[in-house]
Amino acid sequence: QVQLVESGGGLVQAGGSLRLSCAASGRTFSSYAMGWFRQAPGKEREFVAAISWSGGSTDYADSVKGRFTISRDNAKKTVYLQMNSLKSEDTAVYYCTAGRYGSSRREYDYWGQGTQVTVSS
Repeated sequence: QVQLVESGGGLVQAGGSLRLSCAASGRTFSSYAMGWFRQAPGKEREFVAAISWSGGSTDYADSVKGRFTISRDNAKKTVYLQMNSLKSEDTAVYYCTAGRYGSSRREYDYWGQGTQVTVSS
């Protein structure tokens, strides 16, 4: 079992930055790939970024490529999402997830409760 708790969301102006953190509990954190998804009001939950268990591979949605960076610290059991050059369309609830590496929701077994990110234009 893995429990995930996100933090770092908030209100930011367009063009600004935020860093989301996701703290995991459980002894097997380092064996899971980690991902971030987001869901805006009235929309489907969508893939944002993923990182392999070692951190050696990463993947991003086209909409965030070049602006967002995913990273992990296995010693701290934490995964991060650095978000730069934020746009109003990045406004959503952001969810941390653990599972197999990929961009589909079906790859992931554990989900956090989410953290709200609001970008004002």
